[in-house]
Amino acid sequence: MSIKQVCICIAFLFIVTKTFAGDIILNKGTDAQKIGESLEILNNSNKKYNSSNIIDAKEFYTSTRKMPVFSSLDVNIWIRFSIVNKSGGDVYLNLDHANTSLITLYKDSAGTLVKIYMAGNALKQQNRSELPNYIANLSQEQNSAVTYYGHIESAHPAVLDMYVGSYGKVIEQANKKLNIITTYFGILLAIFFYNLFLYFVTVDKGYIFYILYIFFLGFAQFTLAGFLFKYVWMNYPWINYYAVPVSSSMAIISGVLFSMNFLRTKLYTPFIHKIFIIILFALLGSIIASFMHLNSISYYMIVFFQVVVSIVAIVAAFIIMFKGYRPATFYAVSWVLFLTGLLIFSLRNSDILPANYFTNYILYIGSAIETVLLSIALADKINVLKKEKDQSQAEALEQSRKNERLVNEQNIILEEKVSKRTAELQNANHHLNEALINLKDAQTQLVEAEKMASLGQLTAGIAHEINNPINFVKSNINPLRLDIQDLLEVLNAYGELHSLKDDTNFKSNLDKIKNLKDEIDLTYVQSEIENLIAGIEEGAERTAEIVRGLRTFSRIDEASLKTVNVHDGILSTIVLLKNTIPYYIKVVKEFNAEGVIECFPGKLNQVFMNIITNAIQAIKQKAVKGDELITIKTRDTNDGQIEISIKDSGPGMDEATKHRIFEPFFTTKDVGEGTGLGMAIVFKIIQKHFGKININSSPGNGAEFIITLPHKYKGDD
Repeated sequence: MSIKQVCICIAFLFIVTKTFAGDIILNKGTDAQKIGESLEILNNSNKKYNSSNIIDAKEFYTSTRKMPVFSSLDVNIWIRFSIVNKSGGDVYLNLDHANTSLITLYKDSAGTLVKIYMAGNALKQQNRSELPNYIANLSQEQNSAVTYYGHIESAHPAVLDMYVGSYGKVIEQANKKLNIITTYFGILLAIFFYNLFLYFVTVDKGYIFYILYIFFLGFAQFTLAGFLFKYVWMNYPWINYYAVPVSSSMAIISGVLFSMNFLRTKLYTPFIHKIFIIILFALLGSIIASFMHLNSISYYMIVFFQVVVSIVAIVAAFIIMFKGYRPATFYAVSWVLFLTGLLIFSLRNSDILPANYFTNYILYIGSAIETVLLSIALADKINVLKKEKDQSQAEALEQSRKNERLVNEQNIILEEKVSKRTAELQNANHHLNEALINLKDAQTQLVEAEKMASLGQLTAGIAHEINNPINFVKSNINPLRLDIQDLLEVLNAYGELHSLKDDTNFKSNLDKIKNLKDEIDLTYVQSEIENLIAGIEEGAERTAEIVRGLRTFSRIDEASLKTVNVHDGILSTIVLLKNTIPYYIKVVKEFNAEGVIECFPGKLNQVFMNIITNAIQAIKQKAVKGDELITIKTRDTNDGQIEISIKDSGPGMDEATKHRIFEPFFTTKDVGEGTGLGMAIVFKIIQKHFGKININSSPGNGAEFIITLPHKYKGDD
């Protein structure tokens, strides 16, 4: 045997010794092989092992499943597999699960691990690939046996759907799934645009909910399949942490909203409607949990509510279907098929059912059938609603005709009753007009009576006020006349001096004049005359003041609008009421406003007269009187108005009195002392000036009337 033959035998023996029962043998021309049952797996959740010590690990166990599934989150596992390459070419590994955060492959080279591949959706993609799968060239030589280690870390559930084979066979196997997915998305896209078109035609909001459901369902499936990461946000891998749980939650939320609208759960099944609302809020919690980096909670909620929503939707659909709502039949069938597909998929993941072409893609098949049936159900719902609408319109038309006949009959009867009632109303109206005329006459007489009462009170006050200065003037006239006569007597004596023809008697006459002056006390007479004239002047000035006040106040019935100073009106009112103000009442005036307004002066003076008179009378009613006050204040407000406050220290009033004080004929005075129209007239005058009057009062604290008037009259008078 030659040396060359010996070397070949040694190499063959080495290959044989490195090959064990779990080795994957690739022969030339064979299809890509699923390697799930050939994997050795080590759970590295405690992060005990890394590339430097994993070769020495003893905790590897042999997988018994064709497609191992790790549903827990924060997956951290090592895998080991050996390949004997007899394919005549390079060997490629295909991991058909795009939602894997990080996969790192190592090649065992003489007891040292060499990194040969790193990928995952937690890393930026350098370029767009045609497939979302992770396909790695294992760089294995021909006729060699090599052991490989893989470190898989993922923030999402991990599925080890792994194949090995030649590049052509691996791509062929990957394209099978790609064809299924593209067909599925083609169906979703067609249904999406078909229902969008129907929405614009029918403007039925049910289509909006279904369009949203199709959109988010497709978005979630496209995200899960890895296409969006590969083609859209390839440079933003952090999005992948949130993309699947958030998009899946939105798909379920939009499905629930569609179900509530389509099945009309609020009408047919109120209890299930409330359950759906609770589920919606819970799914919002799932989205929030993902954003808070709690994907474990988010995924558990998605899996749980996906099943719950399916079951609740099916139950609701059957209940509503038995109530006679036909579109619920299609809905129930679609969700039964979807739930069946979900169950088959779960059984495949649990290795109860084998992983094959049907079980691998059952979710896409079930989802596609579901969306088609739901689209049919939605169209059927529109037809049912259209029939119901046509039927209701026909019934409404028939009812309208019946109503029209009844209306015509009732109109005849009504016309007879109206004619009879009209005659009665005309008769009643005639009597009411007569009563209204009488009432107006009575009101006019009462107002005139109030005015006459005010005029009588005013006349008595004026007579008393004028009488005092006139008497004072009259009493000074006689003393003044006597004093003037004394002065004239002295003057006449001086006049006689001019008639003397000689100077013999001149001195004696001067002595007589001196004696006369001493007799009448000329100095006293001069002083008395000055005092008497001053007294007369004071009486005349007082009389003139009363006359001026009377002239200012005397315009009670003046109907013309004028610009006047309200302070003049207040002062004239106080002058005229001076005789009625007791000595223990002090009137305090604090005029801080400009005072010039556009108003009916006489009517406004009557307002001041009535309020101040009431204040005087109220203070007089107090059992114990001290230093009593009537305070009158004015100020300009910021909104172009004047505010007049008249406050007394009287006994005040309770709430009941305050509420009724402006009612005609309401009075708290004794019989014969008031008509009860004074404050009613005040209220109407303030209204005529587009003002307002407020009362601040409580028992024992006096009363304050606050009148607010515009500077510029707002009416058209």
